[in-house]
Amino acid sequence: MDTTSPDVVAAVDAQTAALLHTARTLDSGRASSLCAGWTRGHVLTHVARNADGLAALVRSAVDGTGETMYTSPEDRDADIEAGAGRPAAELVDDVERTARALTEQLARLGPEQAEVRLERTPGQFLVKGKNIPFMRLRELVYHHVDLLAGFGFADVDPEVQRVLVGEEVRRLRACDPPPDLTLRTPDGDEWTVGAGTASVEGDRGALLGWLGRGLTTGLTGEPLPALPEGR
Repeated sequence: MDTTSPDVVAAVDAQTAALLHTARTLDSGRASSLCAGWTRGHVLTHVARNADGLAALVRSAVDGTGETMYTSPEDRDADIEAGAGRPAAELVDDVERTARALTEQLARLGPEQAEVRLERTPGQFLVKGKNIPFMRLRELVYHHVDLLAGFGFADVDPEVQRVLVGEEVRRLRACDPPPDLTLRTPDGDEWTVGAGTASVEGDRGALLGWLGRGLTTGLTGEPLPALPEGR
């Protein structure tokens, strides 16, 4: 699997089902999440609005509607805040309904949309059409973990772990300057960033937790190098 593989769409379906399974166990959305300042209700509302936004990008790519993912950063934040306090059943229904609609839209993407340039908000370039399914996969995995409801990066499919770690490494390599580190797993995976000076070891789930959310459980390497902010 790579970030533009057809297998990503299947992974999106699997991770959607997994997140919904967890969400249905929640009594409410009021508990804190791993995202600073957000409750579980904020996270689930964001997942739903993310589906709406990505569906808009598909329509823009396929139909030429000119839609952006969000109308503005302020509108995005306001929509999340407005939906965060809903009962758990409404939160789950929102995630399920919008995910189903997005699945229908993703099926419309073809090779002719691969290089179409799309915008997050008006005037802000975000992504090419071929990357939309991977964007959704990343959101589903990370925000499932953010719910703090028993699902961790160790529970993610190993191949999805690998492709997500690879994407985090790509982001680190694009930093100016990039950090100097080498990442290794017991399974023989190895990624080098910059000069590769610092060594960090752990399984794919542990590496992903560190790269994506700053979690350090299951890692060896002292001291762990600082990761660039805002990457």
